[in-house]
Amino acid sequence: MWATQDGFDRRLEWGPVGVRAIGDRGVVVVVDVLRFSTAVEAATSRGAIVYPYRWRDDSADTFAQSVGAQLADAARLGPSLSPASMLHLESGDAVVLPSPNGSTCAAIAAEAGATVVAGCIRNARAIGERFQDDQRPISVIPCGERWPDGSLRPSVEDFLGAGAILAHLGGLSSPEARAAVAAWHHAEHLIEETMLGCSSGRELVERGLTDDVRYAAAANISEVVPMLENGAFRSSRRG
Repeated sequence: MWATQDGFDRRLEWGPVGVRAIGDRGVVVVVDVLRFSTAVEAATSRGAIVYPYRWRDDSADTFAQSVGAQLADAARLGPSLSPASMLHLESGDAVVLPSPNGSTCAAIAAEAGATVVAGCIRNARAIGERFQDDQRPISVIPCGERWPDGSLRPSVEDFLGAGAILAHLGGLSSPEARAAVAAWHHAEHLIEETMLGCSSGRELVERGLTDDVRYAAAANISEVVPMLENGAFRSSRRG
């Protein structure tokens, strides 16, 4: 089927619908740079574990209690979708992190039986080198953002994050994947400037979260490969 990008080892498609189209087997790398997957990288780098959760409603709090975790909440002191907030966690801490984009894509991929990885610009090289010899198909999913009507807004930061990962994966890439790699190579030397100037970055800057954007823009400095195991992302370091 054309939508599965069959015939290519490395694939790319957008958002939850893209996961359903091509991410139902092999490895799925969820890329939500501002801010879900970068927050997961930050938390797991501290030795914490992160339970992705699709909805922020009463069920999220109930779920957090059921797994003995704290619910991430920007309205309270403590962890949230802000990567900087995750840096205060300690080894063994557990967080439930609701997200309509990254968490949703991760949940769909996990339900289909895929190996699910949280990817961002910080750990792009670590993920690429970890899976470059993997013979399974690898689908990299830029999650995108949401317009007020709920429709997908493709976001440049997720496209670049996907390209950064694919640039280190090797293998036979689909045209969609090759386009992301080309975009990454074009932007990588100006990545912080690009991140601060893109729509999602400007939104966070206006909210006083410039440090989150800068943290997310630091390329290839993390060895952490967060993998979803038993419902939670846990650190799996390269090597």
